[in-house]
Order: sequence, then C-alpha cells, then structure tokens
Amino acid sequence: MKFNCPSCNMSLMAEPAMAGKVVQCPGCNIKFQIPAFSAPETQTRTQGNGVAQNNRNPWKEEDPTNPNAKLSFASGLGISVLWFLAVLPFKAPAGKPASMFSGGEVFANLFYEHFTISFTNVLFFCWGASILFLKHRKLKRQMDAMLLDVLPMELGKEINAGNVGTFIDHVYRLPERLRDSLMVNRIRKALEFFEARQNSSDVISLMSSQSGVDGSRISGSYIIVRAFLWAIPLLGFIGTVIGLSHALSAIDLSVGEMQKTMNSLGGVIGGLGTAFNATLLGLVLAVTLNFPLNHLSKEEDEALNDIDAFCNEVLLPRLNDGSGAAGGEADALADSMVRAITSAQGQFLTDLNALSARMLDYSDNLDQRTQEHQQVALQEFSTHMATLRAEVEHLLGESIRQTYDHLSQSNQMASQHLASLDAGIQSLNHVLKDLGEKQVVIQQVKKKGWFSRD
Repeated sequence: MKFNCPSCNMSLMAEPAMAGKVVQCPGCNIKFQIPAFSAPETQTRTQGNGVAQNNRNPWKEEDPTNPNAKLSFASGLGISVLWFLAVLPFKAPAGKPASMFSGGEVFANLFYEHFTISFTNVLFFCWGASILFLKHRKLKRQMDAMLLDVLPMELGKEINAGNVGTFIDHVYRLPERLRDSLMVNRIRKALEFFEARQNSSDVISLMSSQSGVDGSRISGSYIIVRAFLWAIPLLGFIGTVIGLSHALSAIDLSVGEMQKTMNSLGGVIGGLGTAFNATLLGLVLAVTLNFPLNHLSKEEDEALNDIDAFCNEVLLPRLNDGSGAAGGEADALADSMVRAITSAQGQFLTDLNALSARMLDYSDNLDQRTQEHQQVALQEFSTHMATLRAEVEHLLGESIRQTYDHLSQSNQMASQHLASLDAGIQSLNHVLKDLGEKQVVIQQVKKKGWFSRD
C-alpha cells in the first residue's frame, strides 16, 4: 500500500494491516495517521487465451496467533476486579485472630492479606489466561480452515500456468471467516507466486521461508505469558519477605518485660502463618497457568506441522512449471545445467571447506606435536644434565677426599717430625746448658788456681 506524507509529500509504503495507525514520517518527522483503503485494489488475471477473468479483492491479513493486547488486558482486569469483589464478603473482620478464621475467611485472607501483591498476581494470571483463551479461539479457526478443500481435484489434477488462476479464484471465494488463516494464506501466496514466476523451485523456497516465519510468530506470541509465569511466584516471594519483616519488627525485646515479649512473640508466630500466603498463592497461580500454556503451545506446533505437511505432500507435487513439455526442453536443459553446476560448485566449496578444516587441524596437531617433542627433549636434556652433574660431583668428591686424606697423613707426619725436632732441640738445649755450667766451673777453678800448669 502506497501513500504520501501530508506535510512533505514523501512517497511511503506500508502493509494494509497498518491502515489507521499513527506513524512518524522519516523525512520531516511529522506524525500522521496512515489512510485507510479508499477503494479495494483489484488484480486482473489473464489466462493463456488472453481473456480477462474475474477480479480479485485482497483481504486484510490479520495476525493468526497474537490476540488483541487491549482486549486481553481489559478482560484480565475485569475478571480480577470481579474476583476480588466476589471474595470480599468472606473477608475476616479486622483484629480477628487467624486461629479463629473459618474456611471462607482463610480463603479470602489469601487474597486480601497482601492486597497489592495478591491483586497484581491475580491480574497477571487473569491477563495470561485471557491471552491463552483468545489464542485458543484463533487456533480453533486455524483447525477449521484446515478442513477446507483448498485445492479441489475438479479444477485440475495438476496446477500449471494455464489453470493456476482458477485455483487462486477458488481461494478468494472461500468463507471470509476462514480465509484469513495460516493454511489459506500460505496456499494463496504460493499460488500467486507460482502464477508470477512459474517456477516450482522458487515456490519451494517461498514455502520453506514462510514456514520459518510462521513458526517464529507462534513462538513469539507466548513471550508475555511466559513472563507472567516468571513474575507471579517472584511477586509472591516478595510479599512473603515483606510480611516476615513486619512480623519480626513487632517483637518487643525490652529488658525486664518478659511477659510482654512472650505476648509479642505469639502475635509474630501468628503473623508468620499469613506471611507465606503470598508465596503459596503465587505458586498455585503459576502452576495453574503453566499447564494450559504448554498444552496450547503443543497444539499450535502440531497445527503448523500439519500445514507444512499439506504443502509438501499435496500442493508442491501438483505444481507443474512446464519444464517437462516439448516446448520447454531447452529451458529444462538450461535449468538442469545450472542446477548441476550450482550443485557441483556447492560440493566443491563443501569439500574445500572440509579440506581447509583438516589442514587447520593438521597444522594445530603439528604445532602441538612439535611442542610435545620440545618438552620431551628438554626433559631428557635436563635428566642427562642432572646425571652428568651428579657423576661429576661424585668424581670430584672422591678426588678431593683422597687429596684430603693424603694431606692429613702428610700433616700427621710433619707433626711427628716437628715433635722429634722439638725433642732434639730440647736435648740439645740440655746439653748446651750442661756445657755452660761446666765451663763456668772451669773458669772458677782457673781463677782460684786450683790447677797449675805443671
């Protein structure tokens, strides 16, 4: 759909489903509303004989899996308010001990004890349940559409360039309630694409791409509900923590007032029972919401698989692009050659990538083996050096020990010689001392003249 900006007159384009939405012009940044269709666009089909056939009025394709966000929120909010109003008559009077609650008062206390947390959890639960209910209605319409005979055999056993327009016209005549479904929209896109390109290989690529788009759309439609499943028990735990903090802060630990402290502990213990109600309510709501969520997700996946199987087993085998006719032998041969070359090129690139990967692995292994050999060589060299060092130290130790022993013996002998020499010197000193004494006596005798020369 094409339209112009009312301010700068820039030519813009948007999907028909965006009609009526407010957007911002990328040229002048002015916000404006996308105009609706003034008149339905028409497409004229011309068959091989040149005769114009019926016009086609395209329909507005809606989201087949995401429900209206405003409607689901309004439904969830309304149900939450009604639920709290229904439980309000059973609420226990203020100041009544929890041990005296009746069954209805205990049940109402789950929702009104921590009102803010409980109301938020109930709102998330009802909002998620509304989304699942609306999605279930959309899924039921998808399942009803799969019962339609979209490609009747009465129009032709095969779909070719001559009768594809007839099949498209049949699709446009289907009931409006079932026309906008995953099944019918995919068949319509495949037939119109085949009518324009007349190549079954391109239709196969389109179907594969469309299957991925539908699968991503279905998976993304559960993001909000899964976020609720995460937030509900977490909010319940927060409510429990708040209740525990209030209960513990009520303990009176004043010195000398034991009776007052025991009375406050009784109130705290009673408050602890209600503090865990928020977590209990959050866990119950999360578990209750989880089962229909997984069940509905499984059903939508199975419906998408059935649509894929129909396209692969019914639609694609009946497409005939004329590649086997006599007039199209040259095109068929050219297509076969192109596909063969493409396949060979793809196989060559695959083998080249595999060879590159093996060469890279071999290079990595070679580097690793080289490092291992270097480490082994260094270890052996270190071992040999340590052995050689030990042998050298052993030999040097023996030589030094022998030299030390020899020096010790020489020292002992020198000591003995020195002792002998010292003894001789002492004897000589005694002799010299005796000679000196004798000489003194002789001199005295001579002085006295005791001896004459005669």
